[in-house]
Amino acid sequence: MEKKKILFVSQEIAPFLPKSEVSTAARKLPQGVQESGKEIRVFMPRFGVINERRHQLHEVIRLSGMNLIVDDMDHPLIIKVASIPTARMQVYFIDNDEYFKRKGVFSNDKGEEFNDNDERSMFFCRGVLETVKKLGWKPDIIHCHGWMTSLMPMYVKDIYKNDPHFSDTKVIYSLYDNEFNNNWEGKFVEKLKFEGFNEDVIDSIKGGDYTSLNKAALNYSDGVVMGSASVNDELKKAYDDSEVFKLDFESEEVQPKVMSEFFDKVIDEEALIQ
Repeated sequence: MEKKKILFVSQEIAPFLPKSEVSTAARKLPQGVQESGKEIRVFMPRFGVINERRHQLHEVIRLSGMNLIVDDMDHPLIIKVASIPTARMQVYFIDNDEYFKRKGVFSNDKGEEFNDNDERSMFFCRGVLETVKKLGWKPDIIHCHGWMTSLMPMYVKDIYKNDPHFSDTKVIYSLYDNEFNNNWEGKFVEKLKFEGFNEDVIDSIKGGDYTSLNKAALNYSDGVVMGSASVNDELKKAYDDSEVFKLDFESEEVQPKVMSEFFDKVIDEEALIQ
């Protein structure tokens, strides 16, 4: 039987970025799921704070060279890769000098969140999907971690809905208690329109705030995971009311096994939760 393919997409992964709830989960889960017999690919942004020499990142020339248009501007897509030897796991990095070279992850040295985090999220999500296509690797599941991946379910279910490469792909979104402060304002709606999102998607996230982005991600996903022990009340209610596959918060020790079984449920359409 062909191995099930799981694509992990995270805004942060240890040890490339400091340990956090998101970076730790995105480090441990792929390894555990791979050890359970599934095939994995792992993606994150190549933020400028990542030490390329220490972590031995190198560019994948055959995957680089594409240009992605965001807000009517061309942006070169660079793909890099590094290994986590102890996990026998490779991590692919989405890179672009304008979006990711800066020495800050989501904010500057004064703690001010970057004004273009919306574009960085768009570029990251599309960069992952285009790279996976170029790899010729069709995921059964895309598992998203962190608000920087919140647009991914809408990309898969709307922008890429007619792309045969993702026609059978299920999306799972993990909810975390990692809110950002500044809404994605300004030209966010215009950028969404330029991307080609339908009006329902745009209307659900036009405020550009953390809660609406995460609620929309939940609504456009096939499954949702409670990645933190608690989230804000509005998201908790959206989670409770959701009729998609749900997985409550689990301890780090059992997460990989439980998650692998959860993936099997979501892939198997006959196991739909009533």
